[in-house]
Amino acid sequence: MSFDKEKALEMCNRFCDNTLMETLEIVYTDAGEGFLEAKMPVNPRVHQPMGLLHGGATVALAESVGSAASLLFVNPEKQEARGIEISANHLRSKREGVVTGTARIVHKGRSLHLWEVKITDEEGRLISLCKITNMILPRKG
Repeated sequence: MSFDKEKALEMCNRFCDNTLMETLEIVYTDAGEGFLEAKMPVNPRVHQPMGLLHGGATVALAESVGSAASLLFVNPEKQEARGIEISANHLRSKREGVVTGTARIVHKGRSLHLWEVKITDEEGRLISLCKITNMILPRKG
């Protein structure tokens, strides 16, 4: 069975309706074997008081893309991914433009997925480096 990029992106973007991802204007833009990418605009909606990209918004992007990426490895009608740990190192600030979060699988077990998520700017400079661990659970009801 081959990977269907368009179907994967449509599913991930559909899951954003009426969520924090919609509020933050996160859009999934690329996917492939073992990775998922999403973009988020940097504007006053995601600024901290000094006018810079808020670390919490950056982490929200990382968790969103890392959690959605786990859904690409499971049957979302029968299983769900729950983030159980996330860490972030913020390396560069940003005032405006767009950031991209790219999640790449580090470990894919039956019950745990570990992702590295790089948040970069339009020039590919690293803004934050994040790690997320997801627990894979049976979907209830």
